[in-house]
Amino acid sequence: MQSGPVPAAVLLPLFLKDGEFHLLFTKRTSHLTHHSGEISFPGGVCEAEDRDSAATALRETWEEIGILPSDVEVLGELDDCHSIHNYRVTPLVGMFPADYPLTVNDSEIERIIEVPLSHFAKPGVYRTEDWQWQGKRRAMHFYMHGEDEIWGLTARILKQFLDVLRGEEDVREEEFSEPADFDYSPND
Repeated sequence: MQSGPVPAAVLLPLFLKDGEFHLLFTKRTSHLTHHSGEISFPGGVCEAEDRDSAATALRETWEEIGILPSDVEVLGELDDCHSIHNYRVTPLVGMFPADYPLTVNDSEIERIIEVPLSHFAKPGVYRTEDWQWQGKRRAMHFYMHGEDEIWGLTARILKQFLDVLRGEEDVREEEFSEPADFDYSPND
């Protein structure tokens, strides 16, 4: 059994639609053991045959939504994020062609969500809350898109990406020194 964080990778899939950059998210099916019903980026755990994080993110994207690795132009890598479930996730940003014929793996993915980047700058879309986890206060980020709420690690990765686009400094794990008023339980 591996004692350190489990390496994983996700792809932030960018594409042009109607002259505007969009991000693609997935909503996970409700029957999955981990993160069921949550909104995420395509990705998963690094496998032995993956030569690097990019190979993992591209393989998982192909398995989940049918974008061939050769059809993604990897633009760069964001800083690793550590999850509360002991994963070290490497986020990659990549472009794929507009009007790409997606093939959704319905055993993992309920549906695809396309969001224009400009949406994230609208008032009321973003909020942050102070949550406590393992005795430390952390900022928990939330982004709304219609009825969909993007939160947790996906929102933290999204915030890092948007901060890079805006040229703002990223605040790493966003710990606070004082305890929060309430506890976070991952089973809630």
